Amino acid sequence: MTNDTTTLNLEPRLKAIIEQEYPRFSDAEYARRHKLLAGVMDKAGVDHLLVVTDHRTGNATQWVTAWPGTVEAYTVFKPGVKMTMFMEWYNHFPLGKKIARDVDVQWGEHRGIQKTIGELKHRGAKRVGIMGPLAASKYRQLEQHFEMVGLDAEYIRCRTIKSEEEIDWLRIGAAFSDAGFAALLAGTRPGLTERELGNIVERAYVGHGGTTMIHYIGVTSMQNPHIFVPPQHHSPRRVQQGDVVFCELSAFWWDYAGQVLRSFTVAADPTPLYRDLHATAEAAFDAVTRVVRHGTTMEEIIEAASVIEKNGFTVCDDLMHGFGGGYFQPILGTRSRPAGPLPNMTLEENMTVVVQPNVITRDQKAGVQVGELIRVTRDGFERLHQTERGFFRVG
Repeated sequence: MTNDTTTLNLEPRLKAIIEQEYPRFSDAEYARRHKLLAGVMDKAGVDHLLVVTDHRTGNATQWVTAWPGTVEAYTVFKPGVKMTMFMEWYNHFPLGKKIARDVDVQWGEHRGIQKTIGELKHRGAKRVGIMGPLAASKYRQLEQHFEMVGLDAEYIRCRTIKSEEEIDWLRIGAAFSDAGFAALLAGTRPGLTERELGNIVERAYVGHGGTTMIHYIGVTSMQNPHIFVPPQHHSPRRVQQGDVVFCELSAFWWDYAGQVLRSFTVAADPTPLYRDLHATAEAAFDAVTRVVRHGTTMEEIIEAASVIEKNGFTVCDDLMHGFGGGYFQPILGTRSRPAGPLPNMTLEENMTVVVQPNVITRDQKAGVQVGELIRVTRDGFERLHQTERGFFRVG
């Protein structure tokens, strides 16, 4: 395939972001983030903040510095002082220095937490906030020298409301995810394995700079279904005439992914059961998005989704979840399949959420996927995806 970004149907400003060597947000955007962190620190009463990526887990490093973190990265942050980062591995060091913005990047020498402790001592740190995951043994080392304050919940709050620049990056992730679905729809045919379908999806965006977050793809007979939710790992099962394919696809643009969920049949029209499942899922998506706006309560969303139960079905996957930098609240199920206690919150302008009614039969034998990532606006919602909706057929 070509690397021509015109195939992604992106606006010129979004194409320009992709065409950068290593894209960064604007200085104003990083200043906004650092101001948020300063406010968190002030409220928590900490004198320094440690931002962590450990064993390839934790995206706060990228949000604060632009460096994705790769293996390990420990960044010491204090408002008005240049950040210091200790990172691994040495062959990652040159690129880390190039990408990290306004950071004194140093090689961790495979003892990064000890070097971080030394830096914090040098700065006179006493009470240190921490954002990101850290192995217990390393955390205990920090506790021997400083009063540690966990600030992960505050970090999530910082990520929940998106800036305009962040939403643009999510548009790119959505375009990559859409491209993955378009390729899957065009390329699916009897005889291909689920593994080959996953490969088709990835080929649609990797050449443009995208990476895979997930591609969950369910393939089953409509007459004798054996799964009701797309599995997280592909099997060697081959596509057959009369199958239904239902999927959940998310491709990253750096730390910003879209999420598109669709269903289609293979060389056959939907059976009455699958037609009803899909029609209910579409009705639920429309009902939920109809109430989405700044100030929407959790109870309003649950009530809107009650069309699922009224039609005799339920769900497996979450009905709604926050998305964009993580899997955030509100995480909601339905009345027949709750996702725990309802969060004490309302939707806010510039939250980005996925609405994804995975409508299934109550006996958990058959299901479909419908939905996508949207942006909450003052008076409603904005689609970030361009994939058409509908129950598609291939062959």
